[in-house]
Amino acid sequence: MKLWDKGFNTDKKIDRFTVGNDRELDVILAKYDVLGSLAHAKMLHKIDVLTDKEITGIEAKLNQLLKDIEKGVFVIENTYEDVHSKIEFLLTEALGDTGKKIHTARSRNDQVLVDLHLYIKDEIVEIKHAIKNLFDILIAKADANKKVLLPGYTHLQIAMPSSFGLWFAAYAESLIDDVYLLNAAFKITDQNPLGSAAGYGNSFPIDRVMTTELLGFETLKYNVVAAQMSRGKTEKALAFGMSAVAGTLSKFAMDICLYMSQNFNFISFPDELTTGSSIMPHKKNPDVFELIRGKCNALQALPYELTLISNNLPSGYQRDLQLLKASLLPAIQTLKSCLEMLIFSIENVQVNTRILEDTKYDYLFTVEEVNKLVQDGVAFRDAYKIVGEQVQKGTFSPTKTVNHTHLGSIGNLCLKEIIAKMEEAL
Repeated sequence: MKLWDKGFNTDKKIDRFTVGNDRELDVILAKYDVLGSLAHAKMLHKIDVLTDKEITGIEAKLNQLLKDIEKGVFVIENTYEDVHSKIEFLLTEALGDTGKKIHTARSRNDQVLVDLHLYIKDEIVEIKHAIKNLFDILIAKADANKKVLLPGYTHLQIAMPSSFGLWFAAYAESLIDDVYLLNAAFKITDQNPLGSAAGYGNSFPIDRVMTTELLGFETLKYNVVAAQMSRGKTEKALAFGMSAVAGTLSKFAMDICLYMSQNFNFISFPDELTTGSSIMPHKKNPDVFELIRGKCNALQALPYELTLISNNLPSGYQRDLQLLKASLLPAIQTLKSCLEMLIFSIENVQVNTRILEDTKYDYLFTVEEVNKLVQDGVAFRDAYKIVGEQVQKGTFSPTKTVNHTHLGSIGNLCLKEIIAKMEEAL
């Protein structure tokens, strides 16, 4: 069944090529298509396109479809082009001519826009919830290990003292920036496009404010052409937010892979969270974190993939936009799975509390020794040379203590302030 059927058949090759994997993807959007249809039907009833009896029948059937979708028994067979045609067929099958009225004053163009907007809003909420769970674990780990020193590196060379408190809290606070971008994507998405039809409105006296309120949108996309132009822009906004999250997770996963290696031995995980080798019995591989790193690196390409699909399209709907779903929807699930695995794994991380007993980390404290000399009245450049000469001669012997008190330093992690920032962001 095709909503645009004019009484002739298209070649099956054309059908396969143009429909692609839309049916599989549309099952994910089915719930939102029903919700959009419910709101649209109620509005049609208000403007007297549907009678009291007709709206009662449509609401009953759509609510039954919602239950079927929740049970996982809703499918889109090959005989249907997409979720829109399947739902309209079921309405017509159950209600006769009443079901044929549901498409009055709308197009598949604004239908899919509504579906995507509602879906993306829900997914952003879920992603933010997962981020908050990871954030809470990182903050807890930072607090529990705030006094455990950790070598800091620049250029992969031993640099200055850090701490596990700083390391865990750094990624916690970085997630806040990612939430800001997700919030921006949510703001862009929280605009109702329903009523724009094929992108140019229609001659029915529809009530777009009513559908905006029924669907829980903050506002509506007033200009009908602008509403259609949001296709692609909305997906890209989410993709940039997801890319930011993925960037944070990828960097964190890289740190974990590095810190787990025998050369560093900063952290470890229980055996059940690592994998082994088919030939080397001693191996404990960080496969989970390598896959998180790889998946999240791939996710960072998503904004550019969507840009290249939609970048040179004119205003108005073009079929190229269908391709965005195939990239975006699986990517959302990938990001959520990476967050889930990090939440599960980091809860069980074990830190090495004796790292700095290794003499190769003595040079972490050269800056501390320079600062002590400066505090005793020696000019900084002279103090720098004094300690540098000790290093050159092999006579440098540090006191392995740090006394950093400024905001955000080893001795003043500002965890309460970081928590407050996240709460405000959420």
